[in-house]
Amino acid sequence: MIRARVPTVLFSLIVLLSACGEGGSTSSGSTPTPTASTPTPTPASGGTCSLRDRQDWAAAQLREWYLFPDTLPSTLDPTPYTTVGDYIDALTATARAQRKDRYFTYLTSIASENAYYNSGTSAGYGFRLTLDPTAGRLFVAESFEGAPALSAGLDRGTEILAIGTSANTLRTVSAILAAEGSAGLSNALGPDTSGTSRTFQVTDTGATRTVSISKGDYALTPVSSRFGAQILNDGGRQVGYINLRTFISTADPALRSAFASFRAAGVTNIIIDLRYNGGGLISIAELMSNLLGANRSTSEVIDYTTFRPEKSANNITAMFAPQPESVARPRLRLSGLPAPRRRANW
Repeated sequence: MIRARVPTVLFSLIVLLSACGEGGSTSSGSTPTPTASTPTPTPASGGTCSLRDRQDWAAAQLREWYLFPDTLPSTLDPTPYTTVGDYIDALTATARAQRKDRYFTYLTSIASENAYYNSGTSAGYGFRLTLDPTAGRLFVAESFEGAPALSAGLDRGTEILAIGTSANTLRTVSAILAAEGSAGLSNALGPDTSGTSRTFQVTDTGATRTVSISKGDYALTPVSSRFGAQILNDGGRQVGYINLRTFISTADPALRSAFASFRAAGVTNIIIDLRYNGGGLISIAELMSNLLGANRSTSEVIDYTTFRPEKSANNITAMFAPQPESVARPRLRLSGLPAPRRRANW
């Protein structure tokens, strides 16, 4: 499946189905599935798809559904590209250079997308990293509950000094950056498969220590049970705070619970922290809007989903639908609007 990940501030979408007979449903959300049939490539002998079959199929889907068809090259020989993903990147390069497609379009599988959007399930260490490229320093931005990194004592503020496959092969972050750039850090962390193990030299309490961590399957909690939703006392004024890590299905009950507590406490000043959030489901973005709109009319528009002109039959308009937990006339402060990108969790 080629997926064009939709940012929480909606302006474009394509949804494409799987190739070579591997069917399946798309991720949940309020976005409609295109009604036109999606062509399936003719498998090579033996019932499997060759690389060229899959590349041709991907190009055909983009030419039919891509929101920016005028940016696609009229012809592009797939032969030099060794993966379907690389070919898709080349086809969408012009739109990305124009910042129309900020890596919304990439190759994935239905199974992995449904696992992520339905429960945040993925394999990794369970932390988000932030790099200071000038100083050549790598820090943990946050660690997720129930994941390997937090169990090993790595949490927000931990600095990763070196990475290796063992204590004897540790390479400093600065050495990795000097030799391979930021891509070298991803390589050093290893593939996103459960059981992949790396050794880290870290510091977080003034002392340096070495820990080994294996990647494992974990479910991302979209609103942290430790700090994700709070009511803060700001000089006698009640301020609601909510940190949303990602817009996935399991955010629904957590958001409702948080806003119910805000409403019960009479909170109308709310901080919404979206730092490091990479976007996700439109349905959760709409829920957030509704929870902030107790005073909004059902005749008012939340958002539009707009396809390219020849696919306009798939367009939809979402209207406000205030919920029992909704807060009326809140004063908002947004921190770090999400910049949609390929997943940056490890």
